[in-house]
Amino acid sequence: MLDFAQARRTMVDCQVRTFDVVDHALLSVLEEVPRERFVPAAAEATAYSDRAITLARFADGTARVMLPPMVLARMIQALDIVPGSRILDVAGGTGYASAVMERLGGDVVMLEADPALAERAKAILSDLGCDVAVQVGPVAEGYAAGAPYDLILVNGAYETVPDELLAQLADGGRLAAVDASEGAGRVVLFQRAGEAVGSRRLFDAAAPVIEGLRRAPSFQF
Repeated sequence: MLDFAQARRTMVDCQVRTFDVVDHALLSVLEEVPRERFVPAAAEATAYSDRAITLARFADGTARVMLPPMVLARMIQALDIVPGSRILDVAGGTGYASAVMERLGGDVVMLEADPALAERAKAILSDLGCDVAVQVGPVAEGYAAGAPYDLILVNGAYETVPDELLAQLADGGRLAAVDASEGAGRVVLFQRAGEAVGSRRLFDAAAPVIEGLRRAPSFQF
């Protein structure tokens, strides 16, 4: 049987630390949260590999994935979670990112469009003792009932800027997502300052485009 505890340590030492993730609290949480619990049973053996794991595929051609450990870890580090941070975890899948952010002290609301994934997330998070509110609804619309949020994590990419999500940020709030608008993906960190929202690119990464955040098809002549 695979030693998952050793797999977590190897993931942290050989993937996450080598990708400029230096936050000690985050590294400790990544060694504790059992990533294998959040993947399909057939994928347990690859739960700690350096790749995205598909959780579901949808009729519109989009998919829900668990982001690669190094990508997710660096995105969470960029959000700079402090205890009590109000966080929206968008397209949360089965809840892995929510579990990590809750263990870092975040007050987490997870949003998932797929009811089956959301139910599985509720069960796993509850079993692990994670206090996360799981909501079901269109992920590109966010969850306005819980806004404003200090931090928003998008577990995927966008081709059009996620304005509805950005509108739910508190003043000073930050949102991390993968920008796929120019083909090659890059993680972008947005930050609100009053009515203005600025952004900066952090690092290259690939992820499936989230439903509702695709660019409208254009006519070609």
